[in-house]
Amino acid sequence: MAGIKFEIIEHVAVLSESSSGWKKEVNLISWNEREPKYDIRDWSPDHEKMGKGVTLTTEEWQQLKQYITA
Repeated sequence: MAGIKFEIIEHVAVLSESSSGWKKEVNLISWNEREPKYDIRDWSPDHEKMGKGVTLTTEEWQQLKQYITA
């Protein structure tokens, strides 16, 4: 994506993989050199292309984990 800089700080999990090789991943990502956030989205095999996703602060991520394990 032009104009958007990102760095994957930590690969957390692969949730699924399509027949085309795209993977739905959970990663800790720094977008445009900002504080890293947890991110859930589809990625191409080379991580050059991405689908729409959702980002969560560390607090939101912790809250989501509590709901999932409850």
